[in-house]
Amino acid sequence: MGRTIVNIVLFPIYQFKVIGKENVPADGGVLLCCNHIHNFDPEVVGITSPRPIHFMAKEELFSVPVLGKILPHINAFPVKRGFSDRGALRKGLDVLNDGKVLGLFPEGTRSKTGELGKGLAGAGFFALRSQAHIVPCAIIGPYKPFKRLKVVYGKPIQMDEYRNNKASAEQVTEVIMNEIKQLITAHT
Repeated sequence: MGRTIVNIVLFPIYQFKVIGKENVPADGGVLLCCNHIHNFDPEVVGITSPRPIHFMAKEELFSVPVLGKILPHINAFPVKRGFSDRGALRKGLDVLNDGKVLGLFPEGTRSKTGELGKGLAGAGFFALRSQAHIVPCAIIGPYKPFKRLKVVYGKPIQMDEYRNNKASAEQVTEVIMNEIKQLITAHT
């Protein structure tokens, strides 16, 4: 239902070009990691993905009238930003272990410049603590009415080497961010 409403609102305004949808595995847990350039990013990724996505959303949004009631119905769950929220980490791992898609914006906040920022260790944590496929994604703007907006899904990142060699969450997040950067560079 939420996906349909967002489709009706956003598709007439933005000309989406979606590349690499086939790179999102049809089965099993998927950690979908994307750059973050606009407030509409979760909605855009949500309507262009071939599978439903569960997103972490900052806890404050759940207190906003109307929005706070809608978020749980569109597979969003709260995360306390600024420190390790164990409940949100457990919920994210449950999503992945249940064979669903967890969408993350590793930068943790929108980029004010549009440039890709440094990723936080959460993406690496989920990549290392689950057996999920790790799929990089890039949104390439601008978000201007009637202008083309690209959403690019990259090939899953092979994680075996990092999982076997006890890489840190920070190292794995850096690998993920580099893959996102390559998608942006290749499709700009």
